[in-house]
Amino acid sequence: MKTVERTCAIAYSIHLLGDKWSLLILRDAILHKKSKFKEFANSKEKIATNILTNRLKFLVKEGFLELLDPEGFKKNKQYLATERALSALPIIMELYLFSIDSIEKSVLNASQIKIKKQITTNRKGFESQRKKEYLEFVESLKNN
Repeated sequence: MKTVERTCAIAYSIHLLGDKWSLLILRDAILHKKSKFKEFANSKEKIATNILTNRLKFLVKEGFLELLDPEGFKKNKQYLATERALSALPIIMELYLFSIDSIEKSVLNASQIKIKKQITTNRKGFESQRKKEYLEFVESLKNN
């Protein structure tokens, strides 16, 4: 990835998170507690493995993800969202709210319908609960 001059906050944010995959990877990490390469690769959006590899490296380099065991075997690497990634949760939520009503309810699964209800009923509560649950998940991984 090329270096971007930091002259505009929006341009820099788009450089960090504006591609098709970064926010989806962060969504999967934070909201769905995915941490392994295979789990990210199996997301419903079907990211190509070479693109996933590049995005994970970029997100680690930029401080959005960290490796649980950087010296571990490639197959067992786990990626954990950092505080910087958790600070992007409101962006993920806003994008969700921006388009959820344009998706037919019939294509949503039970989990998606539950999230829609939670996020539209109590956004701040949803955000704080999901952060709390994610931090507990990370703590359990670190203690194993």
